[in-house]
Amino acid sequence: MPKRKRIGILTSGGDCGGLNAVIRAVVRRARDYDMEVYGIKDATAGLMARPVEAELLDVKRVSGILRYGGTILGTVNKGNPFAYPMPDGSLVDRSAEVITGYHRLGLDALIGVGGDGSLAILRQLALQGDWNFVGIPKTIDNDVCATEYSVGFNTALSVAVEALDQLTYTAISHSRVMVMEVMGRDAGHIAISAGIAGGAHVILIPEIPYKLENVCKRIRDRKERGNNFSIVVVAEAVRTESGEPVTYTNSLGQSLYGGIGHYIGNEIALRTGIETRVMVLGHLQRGGTPSPLDRLLGAAFGVAAVDLIAQGKYDRMVAWQNRRVVDVPLAEAISQYRRVEVDGALIATAIGLNTYVGEVDPQLLRSISP
Repeated sequence: MPKRKRIGILTSGGDCGGLNAVIRAVVRRARDYDMEVYGIKDATAGLMARPVEAELLDVKRVSGILRYGGTILGTVNKGNPFAYPMPDGSLVDRSAEVITGYHRLGLDALIGVGGDGSLAILRQLALQGDWNFVGIPKTIDNDVCATEYSVGFNTALSVAVEALDQLTYTAISHSRVMVMEVMGRDAGHIAISAGIAGGAHVILIPEIPYKLENVCKRIRDRKERGNNFSIVVVAEAVRTESGEPVTYTNSLGQSLYGGIGHYIGNEIALRTGIETRVMVLGHLQRGGTPSPLDRLLGAAFGVAAVDLIAQGKYDRMVAWQNRRVVDVPLAEAISQYRRVEVDGALIATAIGLNTYVGEVDPQLLRSISP
């Protein structure tokens, strides 16, 4: 009797809506191929542990998790095994320990669910350790290359739009400008999509430079027309007008984006004299019940990833393109990040709604105008 194929699955990087939908789909689809599925705890940390921290997943174990936020497997977004931080502050290459963990589990293949950074690390481990590896894109930033959507983006977008809806009533009631800072480490997909859907009057994204005077002009113009409030959405990676990043250092010594919302809010208040309030949405965008679209996407990606393993197709990433699930070379998917298209439909829509989105080149503006 042939040995059952044994596959592993791990979730890496920041949590998001739809991860459990992926896990559930992998387990259910693997049953059709008579494969065993091992869920690895806390991403590469689980493979580094001795004994390896993993559990055999069956259909009963994943029953009901479709609607859960986060990930039942746990995850980490720090501790690159090629430069692992030790208690004394040194960095040590512990990749060999992670690679050995894969082989100790006796895996025939591994499915990794992560953003571009996590997938790049996992691919490097796979090439170095002779793993059979398939990637699934997930990130609330929606900036993984080669896929139109990544698991987690739609849930984060839904949270941001709901927050904007609630802020708008307060803005109207108090005749205020409300500035909401959303996540977006490299790209402004959440900001532009939420801003349009939530009726923002100013949307600032890292892909387009802006002028504070023109931000304030948009707000003054609204006030002169009798509109007593304005809504501003800004992605966390937007820089100051002079081009400086706004960051802070956390307790682990990591430099993270955060604070651009307060910078923009202070400038608006100083320049216009209008009462301005700032809200940093933060990790609320990661949590909560996954949206229907993220559940669908997670399910489709999980099934497709198992199918690739059954076909013996590795070093690939599943992706969503033109309303279909496809697979692409993993090297292509991590070669660059996916930015908001400055000449794309979303920017054209925002401009068509008289939303200030920054200093768009006039020639480009003519090309995207109706």
